[in-house]
Amino acid sequence: MDVIPTLAIIGGSGLYEMSGLEGARELGVETHFGKPSAPVVTGILEGQQVAFLARHGIGHHISPSEINYRANIYALKSLGVERIISINACGSLREDFAPGEIVIPDQLFDFTRLRPRTFFEGGLVSHISVADPLCQDFSRQVYQGVQETGAKVHLGGAFIIIEGPRFSTRAESNVFRSWGMSVIGMTACPEAFLAREAEICYSVMAHVTDYDVWHVSEDPVTVERVIEILNRNTQIAQQAIRNVARNLISDRQCGCPDALANALITNPRLIPAETRQRLDLLVGKYLK
Repeated sequence: MDVIPTLAIIGGSGLYEMSGLEGARELGVETHFGKPSAPVVTGILEGQQVAFLARHGIGHHISPSEINYRANIYALKSLGVERIISINACGSLREDFAPGEIVIPDQLFDFTRLRPRTFFEGGLVSHISVADPLCQDFSRQVYQGVQETGAKVHLGGAFIIIEGPRFSTRAESNVFRSWGMSVIGMTACPEAFLAREAEICYSVMAHVTDYDVWHVSEDPVTVERVIEILNRNTQIAQQAIRNVARNLISDRQCGCPDALANALITNPRLIPAETRQRLDLLVGKYLK
């Protein structure tokens, strides 16, 4: 019997594979939006059917702005995924969020400029609600999973996503702090918004690697420093994911499964046949 994964992990910097998968196999998934970053690896983890996708590709060769976010999310949706844990490296914009700690943010600020942000184009318009862009119910489950590892973890915080691939200037970093942002990264947007359009619960497990560049008593962030922290945190991330898989509440009580119910605005009679076909996986149940 084929594995139908309902839980997926999108691995970011430092987490390029999921250890402990039973019956692991690679799937080369094609989508209407192109190929995902890497083959999707499926298997059983703590009795749960899961999928793993390396966001930056095998060997980390895809820059944040070059990631095909739509293909990644669409591929996971096509496999039956209902929840995604996004693993992210981040810089801290707060004194109390220290390197080595983990943040489960509850808000996003999209400061990117170059990325396709929606599945809906070509004659079908959707205005999705993302007031709370990260699934609160699932985020609490992820928070509990990290807590069980004994690592220091924070629940809540605003995650600003910049275009990258460069790090911030000191002026930018200080502006983001003045805006009330908590952590900074490069890949959760538009990933979270696409997951909402796909009616998938999405939560971020952000690993603090540095104090960005605002902290004058700390050296500016470097790739070497980021990798050092991520290597230390990989075991924590793997164990936290296992905890989430083992204790996953199967019934989704949040609004994510019906996120598109009141979002589609186009008169169904005017939707081009090609667009209907391309987006049938997402909207088929609403256009019957």
